[in-house]
Amino acid sequence: MTNKVSQVAVTLLGKSHQFSCSEGQEQALVNAVDLLNERVDEMKRRDTVRTDQNALLMAALHLCHEYQALQQDQQSAKQHSQQLVERLSTHLEDK
Repeated sequence: MTNKVSQVAVTLLGKSHQFSCSEGQEQALVNAVDLLNERVDEMKRRDTVRTDQNALLMAALHLCHEYQALQQDQQSAKQHSQQLVERLSTHLEDK
């Protein structure tokens, strides 16, 4: 089975770019670029970020930090769920 690839034109940092993605994932790519552009604009509004490249790096770092925090939250929720299941199983076995 062959994965089909689509070409998607997007604008990042005011410049047009062409990216490949799996067919059916075009809108996800566009959404990701939109989010990155929003974050870059946010970074550029800060006084400490002076160049597009620095704004892009800061935006990417912020997104990675948020991703890591979400992963930690997900792991904690999974562990909590497992503990609840174990407690419930123990309780049911005692009956």
